[in-house]
Order: sequence, then C-alpha cells, then structure tokens
Amino acid sequence: MNVTSILSQGLRLAAASLLLATGAAAFAAEVKVMISGGFSAAYEQLVPRFERATGHTVTTVRGPSMGATPQAIPNRLQRGEAADVVIMVGEALDPLIAQGRVAAGSRVDLARSYIAMAVRAGAPKPDIATVDAFKRTLLDARSIAYSDSASGVYLSTVLFQRLGIWEQIKDKSRMIPAEPVGGVVARGDAEIGFQQLSELIPVRGIQIVGLLPTATQKVTVFSAGIAAGAHEPVAAKALVDFLASKASIEAITASGMEPANAK
Repeated sequence: MNVTSILSQGLRLAAASLLLATGAAAFAAEVKVMISGGFSAAYEQLVPRFERATGHTVTTVRGPSMGATPQAIPNRLQRGEAADVVIMVGEALDPLIAQGRVAAGSRVDLARSYIAMAVRAGAPKPDIATVDAFKRTLLDARSIAYSDSASGVYLSTVLFQRLGIWEQIKDKSRMIPAEPVGGVVARGDAEIGFQQLSELIPVRGIQIVGLLPTATQKVTVFSAGIAAGAHEPVAAKALVDFLASKASIEAITASGMEPANAK
C-alpha cells in the first residue's frame, strides 16, 4: 500500500470516528427525574448502569409522593418544575395522570414495598411479632415517628384507628415532613419509627426491628411514569423500561423491595 492510500484510509477512518462520535452525541439526552424515597436505594445503583449503557445522563430531584411540603412531587409538577420521568407511589401517580401532568398510559410498576419499624442502634428491640405485641409496643413507646408519605398516611389515618389505640398514642406520635424517619430515630428524637423498609435500610444509627405483622401490613407499589410535556420522551421511556427490566431485579431485591416483574 502506497503513502497516498495509507493517508486516504486514515482520513476515512477519522471521518468515520467523527461521525460515530457526533452521532452518539446527537442521540445522548439529559433525563430529568423526580423520585420519592421508597425506590431511591435501587435507583442509585441502577442509574449509573443505564448511563453507561446508553450515553444518556440522568439528573434527579427528590421529594415525597404526597403531602404539603414544597418538595412533594405533585407540588413540584404543579408549579411547573421540569421533569421527564416521575417515580413515586403508584396510588399517588394515578391522580397526576388524571390531571394530565403525567402521560396517560405511561405508568409502569417497578416494585412492591413493605412498612418496617426501627429503633435507635443499641436500643432494645420491641416485640412486634403479633398484632397484640405490636399494639403493646405502640402503647408503651415514649414517642412514635412516621413519614408524611404513603406509609405514614396509612398508619395515622387507617391502621392506628383500626387497632383502636389512636386516642392513646396520638399525642406522642409525629408525622415527619420531607426527612427520612430513620434519621429522626437515629438522633433520639423518636423512640420508634416507621417507614418503607427500603428507606430505612440505608440509614446509619438505627436497627430495623422488622416488618409490621402481616395483618397490619400495607403493600405499596412504586411506579414510574413519563411527565406530560417531557423534553426527552424517548430517553425517558428507555430509562423506565430499564428500571422495570429483569436486569434491575437484583438491585431492587437488595434494597428491601420485591420487583414488580418478579415471577
């Protein structure tokens, strides 16, 4: 091969490389995600894998699935904050679809989550193995904390009243807005705390007593949807599909949840 041929081949290779690079850049997108706490531990493990596989980047803002705080995802959307994907409690996502803030038909269930109880690290673990033992623990506790999202709303408006103990415990019970309940327990600001197991596992300074007794448990489904008016709907769907795929099962299980697509 002569020098002219070598130079010509080199130029063709350089041009091809440039075309591939610029093509990849053209298809790379920034996906903006709003996410509530329950799915966050698995999400943190999965997003870097998605970014490496696709070339997309993901930016994230966080807030509860419901509640009055400015950080709550419905309130963020209502005031016009931009999002491509929302990941939150499914029962709170459905009203956003009805309101037209999340695209109809875009809901994809990702995981099922269970409520657990925690105490400060080193503290005795109360008995919650049965419904009666659970009631005694609630009545004996000096202070009780629960989230301002799905688990806390269920506990304070449904379960504690169903158990017939709300009047006895309401003055020592506190809903925690926009902060992990585990952090409150770790500081000693509450003797016992309740939140989704997946939200308690990452918190240092606490020990998890266990899940609520089966008869008192509420299963929460965490789901994803594509925001209405998403700037990157194709990349957004790719992220949702990845989070719902079998490739995500291990991370979801390790975070304390049950994959929605597990068979």
